[in-house]
Amino acid sequence: MQVKCLIICLSLGLLMLATPICEGRRGRGRGRTKSRVQIGLPITGKYRDPESDQYYNNNNGAKILQASHFDLEYVLGHKIAFLCVAKGNPRPHITWYKDGAEIYQHLYMHVHEWRIGDDKVKSKIEIDPATQMDAGLYECTADNMYSIDRRSFKTDFSIAFD
Repeated sequence: MQVKCLIICLSLGLLMLATPICEGRRGRGRGRTKSRVQIGLPITGKYRDPESDQYYNNNNGAKILQASHFDLEYVLGHKIAFLCVAKGNPRPHITWYKDGAEIYQHLYMHVHEWRIGDDKVKSKIEIDPATQMDAGLYECTADNMYSIDRRSFKTDFSIAFD
């Protein structure tokens, strides 16, 4: 029975799924199968819909050229900063988010923005002094009429002992 099932699974190109399905185990089996497909990666290249292809692959679309490091561990009471540089025609607009909500400048958080030439913009967020409440997921979003590009920065704090 198992050999027959393995042959059927092989003919369907499902070798990785053959063991759990054919042995009839429920839930997670003893052995782990390693999937060769990664979920959640951005799709690039050609799109089925020509309008989507034109939107995502537009040469004038907003593109982030430079961004801060993804994972940052900061020291409580010190300054932290995030940088985002984007290009596009027309010049993109940069918006900052923390944990999914748009963030604005306040007493301890300053947003600086510089226009570079006709098609670039540089934006920097500085938080000084950093507190426990500043830990989270920050996002820089650049958008213009042709496309949107986004980068994320994860932060967590550490305590400095003198």
